[in-house]
Amino acid sequence: MKRQYRLQNLGCAHCAAKMEHDIQKLAGVSEATINFMTTKLTLDAADDRFEAIYDQAVKIIHKYEPEVTLRRA
Repeated sequence: MKRQYRLQNLGCAHCAAKMEHDIQKLAGVSEATINFMTTKLTLDAADDRFEAIYDQAVKIIHKYEPEVTLRRA
């Protein structure tokens, strides 16, 4: 399953790169990209585990930038 999210309040390109790297390492993730300029996260992950992977991705994002909120794009 592939979904896109808007990362509101994303303020650091270096942090976005670290987020992307950590999310890509999650089990079940086929592809994860964060575009700092458009503030979009594209997450492609296993359908049966998508919600759990999404929750882990949110934790990773908040580790680097706690004020970021995700909205479905």
